[in-house]
Amino acid sequence: MDALQAHKDNERVTARLEKLLNRLPGLVYRCKIHEDFSMVLEYASKGSENLLGIPAEEMLAQRWNTIERMIVPSELEKVRKAVYDKVVAHEPYQIMYRLVLPGGHIKWAWDQGEAIYDKNGKPLYLEGLMLDVSEQKFQELALQDENRQLRLNMEHSNGLGNIVGKSEAMRTVYSRILKAAESDANVVIYGETGCGKDIVARTVHNLSGCKGEYVPVNCGAIPETLLESEFFGYARGAFTGATAAREGFMAAAHNGTLFLDEIGELPASLQVKFLRVLETKYYRPLGTTEQKRSSFRLIAATNRDLAALVEEKKIRADFYYRINVLVITIPPLRERKEDLPLLVEAWNKRNGLELALPHQVRLAMNRYHWPGNVRELHNFLDRYAAFGQSAADALGGVENSMPPISEGQSLNDATRQLERNIIMKTLEKFCWHRGHTAQALGLNLRTLQRKMKSLGIRSMLA
Repeated sequence: MDALQAHKDNERVTARLEKLLNRLPGLVYRCKIHEDFSMVLEYASKGSENLLGIPAEEMLAQRWNTIERMIVPSELEKVRKAVYDKVVAHEPYQIMYRLVLPGGHIKWAWDQGEAIYDKNGKPLYLEGLMLDVSEQKFQELALQDENRQLRLNMEHSNGLGNIVGKSEAMRTVYSRILKAAESDANVVIYGETGCGKDIVARTVHNLSGCKGEYVPVNCGAIPETLLESEFFGYARGAFTGATAAREGFMAAAHNGTLFLDEIGELPASLQVKFLRVLETKYYRPLGTTEQKRSSFRLIAATNRDLAALVEEKKIRADFYYRINVLVITIPPLRERKEDLPLLVEAWNKRNGLELALPHQVRLAMNRYHWPGNVRELHNFLDRYAAFGQSAADALGGVENSMPPISEGQSLNDATRQLERNIIMKTLEKFCWHRGHTAQALGLNLRTLQRKMKSLGIRSMLA
């Protein structure tokens, strides 16, 4: 009786397992492996009809490896070798290939499985799961084709998307952007203030085909006490003043791109929590116990050396290595001055003007250091359009205000002295108004304050 009961229990388990396998979205299969490593299909779940257009019973009745016969002929040997190598090594296999369905329709299949061995290590069966990944693969191929076309077009254009410039330095940036757009790995954009990190991040997002939104966040502009609630959102009553629930940046960036500008300003306490989200894609809004999921692509930007911040213990090493996967470095404007005419032309088109810059102004622009980069150039063109030559005098004024370099003075000390002199002159010009000074130099207020502190500049209004 015990044996009979055990047999019935075993049948019930088998029936439940069969029911489960038939509910899976793909095809579950089992093949017998012969001595010559040929295979015969012995089991196929009902998912075969949706995936391959052939009922499971028909596949099994043919008594051959129906799946192999549907693989695109030019890929068959590669697939066989990939599976054989893994079986011999006693490892699971994962492979993607194309199938030709009845009627000639092409599908991309993701096939994963492993062999079953006897006690001597001889492979007896191959068991696996096959899924239809055609939609994702065709989207990926279309994106690659689009990016190849963009590469060809760039040879005869003045930029990429809304980015302007055709210098060699910028062509390197464009190549990096296109590679980043074809991947979903995390990206860090390095570049000085005002060089266009946000527009580069937007271009990566636009070219990547993300279905979700582009969500920009300036980490240096949000008070530290509000960072967690802004990122993760909160429930009503989570803290004083939380009169209604609010979703944060994580929720807004679901299936899209989360752009973190000034990532170096993110405090260590939030780095830990953010690292967990990057690893699991799950987060918990303040005041709740509910886990929420956000599948976002991270792009970060900074004008600081993140590796140096790791050494200074201001950035966690594990956080740094998690985000610093793909790197795009934007050159400062002073290193690509051949792009100045194109940038002026782009400014004219955007503003519907035809700004005529005299020869001496163009010469001054070429001599100028542009510490605020493209943002400072735009500010200069705005001022020149309004005030004419008087705005251009500032270019020569700053150039002529360079202090003499003392004998034996290091390049670093000379650069700091020049930077201090430029900031002092600009502060004096705007009567020590830090906001106007920061805007004129193409800096944000926190960066100007940090530089003033580092250079020992004290406010005359303090």
